[in-house]
Amino acid sequence: MQKLSTKIFLLSLVTVCSVLLISGPAMAGTQFVSIGTGGTGGIYYPYGGGVAEIWTKYVKDVKAVAEVTGASVENVKLAHKGETVIGEVMGDVAVAGFNGLSKFKGKKHDILSMAIMYPNLLQVVTLKKSGITDIEQIKGKKISSGSPGSGTNFMSETVFKALGIPLDSYNDSRLSFTETANALRDGTIDAGFWSVGPGTSSILDLATTHDIHIISFTPEQQKKIQAANEEYSAVDLAGGVYRGVDNSVPTIGVWNVMICQKSLNTDLVYNLVKALFEHQDYLLKIHPSASYTTAENAVKYSPIPLHPGTVKYLKEKGIEVPAGLMP
Repeated sequence: MQKLSTKIFLLSLVTVCSVLLISGPAMAGTQFVSIGTGGTGGIYYPYGGGVAEIWTKYVKDVKAVAEVTGASVENVKLAHKGETVIGEVMGDVAVAGFNGLSKFKGKKHDILSMAIMYPNLLQVVTLKKSGITDIEQIKGKKISSGSPGSGTNFMSETVFKALGIPLDSYNDSRLSFTETANALRDGTIDAGFWSVGPGTSSILDLATTHDIHIISFTPEQQKKIQAANEEYSAVDLAGGVYRGVDNSVPTIGVWNVMICQKSLNTDLVYNLVKALFEHQDYLLKIHPSASYTTAENAVKYSPIPLHPGTVKYLKEKGIEVPAGLMP
């Protein structure tokens, strides 16, 4: 009797779930859009929060939310699986995910580009008293190369391999940006890595209480790193961004890209992209790096093909989309 009751209950549950699945999309008036960002100590999270506010306010029947994640590598995986539908990702990671390379282990992920965000600069931070002035001096040291699943960790390890620094030659804590700054402050690590837009809060806060040094790269080192990944550029971190770092610092840069799930509806992506580009002024109030988030930069710097919704918007604005960026 108990078994029969259980079977009847389960059959009823399946029936209810089936009705909900069939009627759910038709009944739901609001579409929820989740944005995979990063930790709270970088720029991804506040930038993503600003994007979510724009979409919720200006795109009809959309409720968007920015979610704290492990950043780039994790965001590609989350978008592919549909756990989020939008992700903020470094360009090198987007290429690796799209093609199934490196940490994606031969599995091509179903992602496309929506928009270009802004360039990241690799910022390798130590305290002046550490005496570390060259990245190759991290051998035998305690470091944080960025949290697991982050673009910072991906970029750091690419740089180490390019420069012949064995991945087992240092002690790596793999901390978030905020944790990395705290570990430098406490003296539990010797060097921390950030791949982030200049003027990030965690480094700014650290520099107000401690004398920091940002390690520069030699031209030879920059060439080796660029040869290892064509998405990287030799750039300078401007002097005066952080207290005590008065001169420009030669380093490596990479563009950030907003990716989305390949299967997203064309009209939805069109409406999201339109709102993003046409309310850039709102995003600029959150961070000056948003000055790079333009329709023109989408075709200049996108490292992977664009979503049909983005292509639709760009063509409407008279912007030619290269064949290599067509989905």
